[in-house]
Amino acid sequence: MDPLISAIMPPLSHGARWSLAQRRLERKLGGSGEVFKGHHNTNYVLRVGLVLALLLGVMPFVRYKYRVPLKTVEVVPRIWPREADVLEVVCRYLREVPRCFAVLGDRSVHRYRRGKPLSVRNPDGGIDEKLMREFAAFFVRTAKVPVEELPPPPEDWPANGDSDGFLHWLVDFTEQRVHQPNRRRFGQLFDAVGIPRDAMATFKENHRDLAPRPFVLLHTDVHRANVVVRRHGISVIDWELAIYGDPLHELATHIVRIGYTKAEQQRFVSLWAEALQEVDRGKLTAGLHKDLGTYLAFEYAQSVFTDVMRAALSLPVDAGEQHFLAAGERVSLAMERARESLKLDDVPVPEKLVQALREWHSLFATPTPAIVL
Repeated sequence: MDPLISAIMPPLSHGARWSLAQRRLERKLGGSGEVFKGHHNTNYVLRVGLVLALLLGVMPFVRYKYRVPLKTVEVVPRIWPREADVLEVVCRYLREVPRCFAVLGDRSVHRYRRGKPLSVRNPDGGIDEKLMREFAAFFVRTAKVPVEELPPPPEDWPANGDSDGFLHWLVDFTEQRVHQPNRRRFGQLFDAVGIPRDAMATFKENHRDLAPRPFVLLHTDVHRANVVVRRHGISVIDWELAIYGDPLHELATHIVRIGYTKAEQQRFVSLWAEALQEVDRGKLTAGLHKDLGTYLAFEYAQSVFTDVMRAALSLPVDAGEQHFLAAGERVSLAMERARESLKLDDVPVPEKLVQALREWHSLFATPTPAIVL
């Protein structure tokens, strides 16, 4: 802590100071600040007064983001428990990324990055060349973060460059941590909408022999709500799902979640590859045109479980016809996107999907934790 702050503050232990700061932050919730709710956290934008700033050791009278985790069902890997540990490294090399100033139990205080989220500025429209180039430059900067400074990955993590092992780890996670644990509640619905029980085993068997590529830091969740558009460029926020792995996985998740058109996708892939080659990182693009399709297929295949569960859980206890129709459309879209990846002969007609949701709802419609994408 700054010596001036230490002189002003009463003598408190580190734990007592953090506890007092958290109590004051909690009292500010529900006030006049902005609130942004995502799939993983509720983010409260709070203006920090003098006392709270002294407790946290930050500048007073400016806005900060207080992140409160949501109770969630696990559907995506999170290999590093503390986002703050990742940000400590990332912020040394990507200065536009907001720093984490304090970890208060399972909650945290972050710098607030001013600007407009892309999801507000351009919720579903086309992505122009200028923004594509900014995304490509961001992925280059992320790939240049020294991996030896990152927290260690799990013990069973594939070796650097083992692209087959990395993809199969993700497939196994989907089967063992998403599909099977949720069968008790959603198995009947998965079967009724046409998801094969051996979907992940079949996918794994059919997708092998990827080109080896060096592993790098991956954000894995660069969608429109996680991109803050500023006057001097973009800032990508929310790093809790960052992992260390094959760069084509990052490219695929970004392409799917940002919603590029086919033409935009082709252009962005070219810009991404060119940007890496310009900084002598061409090895990260090895096997690009052969293997990108595999990662895109995986993104559609693994997300079908999440999309079906989220559609079902979006139904209120007193769901009416419009709720079921809207949920049926979401399931239909997810199944159509996964049709080729899962080798489906056909997707059930909308009426059958709605009926499956009705049957599930009659048995399981109770309040439940949110689903994380």
